[in-house]
Amino acid sequence: MTTTKARRRPRGSLTPDMIITESLRLLDTEGSDGFSLPKLGRALGADPTAVYRHFASKDDLVLAIADRLIEEAQAGLAPQACWLDSIEQVIRRFRATCIRHPAAVALTAYRTTTRGPAEVRAVELLIGAVRQAGFKGAQAAVAYRAVADFTLAWAGGEAAFLAMDADLQQADRSAWSRTYLAVDRDEYPHIWSVRDELAAVRDDDIFETVLSFFLAGLRTSAPRPCDCDKHAPSA
Repeated sequence: MTTTKARRRPRGSLTPDMIITESLRLLDTEGSDGFSLPKLGRALGADPTAVYRHFASKDDLVLAIADRLIEEAQAGLAPQACWLDSIEQVIRRFRATCIRHPAAVALTAYRTTTRGPAEVRAVELLIGAVRQAGFKGAQAAVAYRAVADFTLAWAGGEAAFLAMDADLQQADRSAWSRTYLAVDRDEYPHIWSVRDELAAVRDDDIFETVLSFFLAGLRTSAPRPCDCDKHAPSA
């Protein structure tokens, strides 16, 4: 069986954008275990050392991938009339990016790109939203960090699970049926009372519930709570 050798790229034709795009493709198709500079070099048709002409280290490349993910998540995003809508859109968009690129998000969600232009734009949008809510100074900084860290922690956790081998994911999901359906009624009466429902809970159900709790808490703690019809508390 013959193996087709990757076509060599002309010297000097490699760009940072090409490297980031191919890195993301490798992470999407082969997971974090399949992401290495030798594999990246072969996929690009270039010597792996060529990457270092554009990125000082593999970690530098990881931070650039993180910024690309943020850029994808906020493509076309603009501040909304309602500050809660602005925050909600950021959270939902980053989760959608996580589902599209779980291995890449699992690798980068807990990093800070600092100098990445997409991250700076996202920070500006979120700080604008919390200031619109009436938070000022140190309060605004803490409120922004709370929103950002909640978003990244949720996406990172979900991405880490989705990036696992499919058999391991299924084994973890089936534990809700295997373990909790068999609990003793007298010893664990509360688990027993919802044993069938536990196995039926979907990731989307959990996300929507936690997001509603988070947004409700933000609204009630804001100096200028949102008063739009969508977020007004029920009578």
